[in-house]
Amino acid sequence: MSFLDHLEELRWRIVKALLAVIIAGTGAAFYADFLVQTVLLGPLRHAGLKVQVLTPYGIMLMYMEVVIFSAIIISMPVILYQLWQFIAPGLMPNERKYAWWIIFFTSFCFLTGVVFSYAILVPTALTFFAGFGTQNIDLNIAADRYISFVLSLVIGAGLVFELPMIAFFLTKLGLLTPAFMRKYRRHAIVVILIIAAVVTPTPDMVTQSLLAAPMILLYEVGILVSKFAQKKTSRETT
Repeated sequence: MSFLDHLEELRWRIVKALLAVIIAGTGAAFYADFLVQTVLLGPLRHAGLKVQVLTPYGIMLMYMEVVIFSAIIISMPVILYQLWQFIAPGLMPNERKYAWWIIFFTSFCFLTGVVFSYAILVPTALTFFAGFGTQNIDLNIAADRYISFVLSLVIGAGLVFELPMIAFFLTKLGLLTPAFMRKYRRHAIVVILIIAAVVTPTPDMVTQSLLAAPMILLYEVGILVSKFAQKKTSRETT
């Protein structure tokens, strides 16, 4: 394929991915009240906090953001599939046959990170912050700040949980080895702590530690995944 043909192929892959997001967003719009009142505001009510809307269009904007990001999360497997279909022609036949497994595990890792963040990170952080309220100071949260807080944790955790799949791909490309990961484990822990501090939208050590702990565990899983990918590559080349 020529360069322009590649651009045309990329354009159609992006169109199909956006179409999946639109379809998922249409479905999410029907359940907008449930997504906002139960899913988004549920952890906030559980922590005994309230959300405030400070602008006339605040409620509408909150609903729109929840629907859009829900659509992106729901359609993530389709987005990953379109991305894979774009890069697959450049791979060997024995590499393309693992497409569905790669899409499955990549989607699984991302959704696991989303669930982990929503079920553990967000409630723990909100409960921690709620403990700083006093009789003279009410801890009410602006809707836009709360949405940014939740989405930063959820999307950030989803991307962080892709670490094993990143280790798999880099090993298959010959850019990473399990020996390298074991040798620089201590350096990786420092980098993980920095990433946890950047990804979490709050400066507290509790939220950062809750995100850093599974990242360190995922790094160890990544070593095992890298070892598996290395052995599989060696068998395919012999």
